[in-house]
Amino acid sequence: MSMTLTLDSDRLFPADPATRTVARALYQRVADAPIISPHGHVDPLLLLGNEPFGDPAELFIRFDHYVSRLMHAAGVKLTELGIPSRTGGEPVATPREVWRTFCAHWHLYAGTASGYWLRHEFATLFDIDVQPSEDTADALFDLIQAKLATDEFRPRALFARFNIEVMATTDDPMDDLAAHRALAADPSFTGRVLPTFRPDAYLNPAAPGWAERVAALAAWNGSDTSSYAGYIEALAGRRRFFVENGAVSADHGVLQPLAVDLAPAEAAELFGRALAGELTAAESRVFAGHMLLEMARMSVEDGLVMTVHPGVFRNHSSATFDEFGPDTGHDIPVTTTYVEAMRPLLEKYGNNPDFHLVLFSVDETVYSREIAPLAGFYSSVYIGAPWWFLDAPDAVLRFRAAVTETAGFYRSSGFIDDTRAFLSIPARHDMSRRLDAAFLARLVCEGRIDLDAAERIIVDLVDALPRKVFKL
Repeated sequence: MSMTLTLDSDRLFPADPATRTVARALYQRVADAPIISPHGHVDPLLLLGNEPFGDPAELFIRFDHYVSRLMHAAGVKLTELGIPSRTGGEPVATPREVWRTFCAHWHLYAGTASGYWLRHEFATLFDIDVQPSEDTADALFDLIQAKLATDEFRPRALFARFNIEVMATTDDPMDDLAAHRALAADPSFTGRVLPTFRPDAYLNPAAPGWAERVAALAAWNGSDTSSYAGYIEALAGRRRFFVENGAVSADHGVLQPLAVDLAPAEAAELFGRALAGELTAAESRVFAGHMLLEMARMSVEDGLVMTVHPGVFRNHSSATFDEFGPDTGHDIPVTTTYVEAMRPLLEKYGNNPDFHLVLFSVDETVYSREIAPLAGFYSSVYIGAPWWFLDAPDAVLRFRAAVTETAGFYRSSGFIDDTRAFLSIPARHDMSRRLDAAFLARLVCEGRIDLDAAERIIVDLVDALPRKVFKL
């Protein structure tokens, strides 16, 4: 027996009727506003090729570790979710089998952010009005598959339907950005798809393949691989190339934020020893910390917004990583601290008017303790939106409460979806708009802000703030 799937038009609004009425009115001011997505992981080739999506399993499960991890925790093998083993030992389930497994485990997603977004996608995009289950799995698979075969569900048509004005990707520093140039030159595509400079693997000597990446930089720059000055020059040159191709930001994913101010001779000495494979783990962290500060210096010079995404222990399960590789659901948050670790960077550039630094975290305790106070003083610092494990309804409301009393609304970045799940983008932005409406409505009904202020703030959170912070 199938159960009905419905979307409450007042979802995420406060239960109190008077506050809900205010929230509803505030939400309506931004419900249909264009989406500005200044940080994400959608592949630009998706839009360039504009090919139909493969099948429901590939679209919703195979590459979404938000979804796969909960089923794995319930005992489902990753091969049963369409994820192939590197060893090729176990056969991989077919798309329909994967979808049946997902539908049989749909109850696991009740109350989760993934469940919330999926309900939104199923109802608004595919007109699905029954809950996924073992009984409905095949019918839903066929319904979704049929829609994916139509022109209305090709990536460019969805980009327009989603009302995306700007979407940033995340790109390797040596990427030729040909896809971005082709999209920008295509008169039939009117959206803005911007590259983002992501240099982590080129800055940290402990990263696998670091020396090979340094050699690639040197070859592009025409400098000797062993030249530290050439290395710095090449990184600056690649950043300029990204700026010339529309980039507005450089993103840095680190385990822990650390900025170290080394003299050029000290940095060059560590660089040489890194190439020789002689650095200790501690020395590698110092060099990577120096390079994070160098990236800040370059951001002051070239204008790229600097975003920092720390605090995730990658590939926590060695056995899973060995068999299935990265991004398979076992990245785990760790405690993050900014105040001491980033002080050398902020001492140099924290109040530079040309520098924008957006700090993220998956450690909730750092918002009120460190990020909001830093953003409440340093003119360069902005509070990054709730990210990864925290981009969920209750966590977003806790975030707003944690940072607003210290830094207000205007030191935040606006919402950032940070996703590679293309079809979830409107669901995520709609969620954020509803939650901001709910939070503002409470402040209005508690007499803490005026209604006219709330009406301005909710529009600015969706539009003016991301434009300002990311220099759009």
